[in-house]
Amino acid sequence: MAAPTVGQMRVVIVGATGMVGGYVLRYALEHPDVGHVTSIARRKVGIKHPKLEEVLHQNFADCIDLAPVLSDQDAAIFCMGAYSGAVSDSELRAITVEYTIEFARALCENSPDAAFAFLSGSGADPTGQSRIPFARYKGQAESALHAAGFRHVYLFRPAYIYPVKPRTEPNFSYRLLRTIYPAFRILFPNQVIRVDDLARTMVDVTVQATAAGAPKGLIFENRDIRALLHLLPAASISV
Repeated sequence: MAAPTVGQMRVVIVGATGMVGGYVLRYALEHPDVGHVTSIARRKVGIKHPKLEEVLHQNFADCIDLAPVLSDQDAAIFCMGAYSGAVSDSELRAITVEYTIEFARALCENSPDAAFAFLSGSGADPTGQSRIPFARYKGQAESALHAAGFRHVYLFRPAYIYPVKPRTEPNFSYRLLRTIYPAFRILFPNQVIRVDDLARTMVDVTVQATAAGAPKGLIFENRDIRALLHLLPAASISV
């Protein structure tokens, strides 16, 4: 594993075995300003790279054992999540809120100057009062991150994330959206984002905004994510 050179960042990615996290991992590994990437997940990501360190961790309700690998990190990109309807309400809350808070606590204790980028979602309600579980739980997680003490928190709120590559869709709504995507992206361009574009934006914002000393709390709605794409360098990996 190659050691990062002076000026390069050390980045942790949680959920790199998921759809968004997988692309985040690939872009982070190829980013010239990232020198070391730690993937923390329940299973191997299935790739080899000189910058990559893999850590297997099964119980995200307790991250105390992650203290050694979370030390001296510059940023974390948290992509762990679950689809509404694919798990029970209690599981959805645990994955979305409790796991996020526990990981953030462990990271802040061991790397207090690190930035935290969070994969939230369109409609997230920071008041935690929404009747929609996904919006309520994402909002609760956002609020907890703001209060965690990080110098930089970046919240990404994509709308419909187009998978790019064929997959088994998690529910009927996603099957329908994938079918009508060609027309939907023309009629409602600010309600869709390609997964590779989302991942590339998350990595670049995390790296560049942290290096530039951006304000603590930045929120990127789907429209903002799409606008940022025009400012990014051309993709360096094959998707």
